[in-house]
Amino acid sequence: MLTEAENARLTQVGPGTPSGNLLRRYWHPVAAVDEMAGPSTELETGRWTKRVRLLGEDLVLFKDRSGRFGLIAEACPHRRASLAYGIPTRDGIRCPYHGWEFDGGGRCIDQPNEAAGSRFKGKVTTAGYAVEALGGMLFAYLGPAPAPRLPLLEGFLAAPAIRLLGSAVIPCNWLQIMENSVDPIHSEWLHGHFAEFVAEQQGGATYSYSRRHVNIAFDEVDYGIVKRRLMVGQDESCDDWRIGHPVVFPNVLALGSVGKRPTYQYQIRVPMDDTHTLHLWYTAFIPPEGSASSALTRGVHRFEVPLVDERGEYLVDITDAQDVMVWCAQGGVADRTVEHIGTTDRGLTLFRRMLVRELRRVEEGADPLGVVRDRDARPLVLPLEREKGHHAEGFASVFRRRHWRYAPVADELIALLNEDARAAVASK
Repeated sequence: MLTEAENARLTQVGPGTPSGNLLRRYWHPVAAVDEMAGPSTELETGRWTKRVRLLGEDLVLFKDRSGRFGLIAEACPHRRASLAYGIPTRDGIRCPYHGWEFDGGGRCIDQPNEAAGSRFKGKVTTAGYAVEALGGMLFAYLGPAPAPRLPLLEGFLAAPAIRLLGSAVIPCNWLQIMENSVDPIHSEWLHGHFAEFVAEQQGGATYSYSRRHVNIAFDEVDYGIVKRRLMVGQDESCDDWRIGHPVVFPNVLALGSVGKRPTYQYQIRVPMDDTHTLHLWYTAFIPPEGSASSALTRGVHRFEVPLVDERGEYLVDITDAQDVMVWCAQGGVADRTVEHIGTTDRGLTLFRRMLVRELRRVEEGADPLGVVRDRDARPLVLPLEREKGHHAEGFASVFRRRHWRYAPVADELIALLNEDARAAVASK
């Protein structure tokens, strides 16, 4: 267990806090590029701003008339009007209240009603942060300059790809979500025995996740942790043990399969503040050559992931909602002063030790784990299983149990992948 002070040190993310300072050394996704259509005469088709809550700050993402993206504090430093309603310009955005103009760096570049020759604008600034695009997503960096390189993960680089983005605001702290990602045993029970019980009550088929874990292991690597598991019926030659799958420090769980038809999945936990996390499920499916329409491979297909039913009860037949249920049951910020940690929690304790160590590195003025400064560095290739066993049940079955079933292109994608799977079987 942790003391109250230790828990606060690991969970508070606002400006000036230890974990806030650490998390500001990394890039965080804030929107899909498609969301920011830019200035238009048609309000329903053109969006040039988006409110962003990130690391305890209220910000506005905008697109200027030159096509550049910026991220600045929402409150105008003049009289606190909201720049979410700002007017895009060639070089930035104007406050709708008095027309003060700011560029993407937060510098005031025009005050239209101040006296000619006034130097007042040079004394006015607001928070402004770097924004970069990758894989149909926009990422922001809130830390000190110079910004490190935006990490190049395979799923964001792969093309052509069918890209899906599910999102949900989870009313709990980011750390209890990440601790779930270094807890392999929970899948045996939450997504296994519990899910089987739910399926039994609903008259459905049983799941395959409830095999008992024989062994678990965690390897620290230069980008985070690789977790490995061995279940009843498996030997050490299986991908679950030999390859495992990774957690990219500090807030990304990477899943997927790099078999004949690669699938890249990233669960990204974006800390909004101490008690809210924007959870993004980013998936890139690599379609069979020549089989996917241009509409499927264009942009990012966005959708909100529903977590509760009309009664406010969690949708416990969805794997992802099962996770959210237990994250939120721990409270807005889990009280780690009263927990009882067992031997199967060693992935959790490893992650906490790494977090404490990297907090100290930042306080000493060094870059934390995984920060890349080399602009010529190669993309980060993560170890992923060649084939995931549960896909043998068919993609339609997998989709029904996961957030993907709510994607606008779910039916098309299920049909495409099942057709490819049948063709693969026929070719053997």
